[in-house]
Amino acid sequence: MLRSNTRHSMLIVALIASSAVLADGVSIDKVYDPYVQAQEKEIEYRALFEQDSNNAVDGRQRHKLGYGQSLSDRFFAELYVIGTDEQRDGFQVEAYEAELKWQLTEQGEFDNDWGLLFEVEKSRKDDIWEASSAVIAVHEWPKWILTGNLAVIYEWGDDIKDEWETAFAGQLRYRNVERFEPAIELYQAQGTQGIGPVLTGLLRPGAGQKFRWEVGAIFGLDSKTADTNWKLSVEYEFY
Repeated sequence: MLRSNTRHSMLIVALIASSAVLADGVSIDKVYDPYVQAQEKEIEYRALFEQDSNNAVDGRQRHKLGYGQSLSDRFFAELYVIGTDEQRDGFQVEAYEAELKWQLTEQGEFDNDWGLLFEVEKSRKDDIWEASSAVIAVHEWPKWILTGNLAVIYEWGDDIKDEWETAFAGQLRYRNVERFEPAIELYQAQGTQGIGPVLTGLLRPGAGQKFRWEVGAIFGLDSKTADTNWKLSVEYEFY
């Protein structure tokens, strides 16, 4: 059993190691878990605030507001409106996104829990499309949870060069108490290399209600990534 657990957990570690070779795609955002709850609905808000010595980048913001709901005990769909706020142009709606998560295995059924994530994004102003497929993997120890997302992305349209990219997002979280758990996250993609601490938690304000929160600071590891990327996420889940 020990050999089996070690072997399967190394699959997720391999995702992290491969990111240095494959990385090529999206910015700092979210590390997804594979889990779906039947009849669940969700309102979600995510934001990213960049601080950098480069004045053109410093203060740049990205906002995502979404509504989602489970289609079954295996599939969860969500729609997003994406906005940006830059010094030069101010706030504007930039794109729309549709997302589908597919839970492949039951939680705890195997050494690792698995899922797939599919996303399609369309620029509001330009003829730019982006589609991605990601493998989601989770391995749990008594006090730690390791999650990896490895994505393949394709961009196309009249206003962009058609190209394939890859991206990785990973999180190692300490199982403290449900309402407060520290973690560290790693992101690697085209123009993005960052790592930093994150705090996350889950509150239960009432029957059939959950409130998830997450705040973190991801520090750039290369000249293309902002020096500090402040991330915020809040989700209200209900049945």
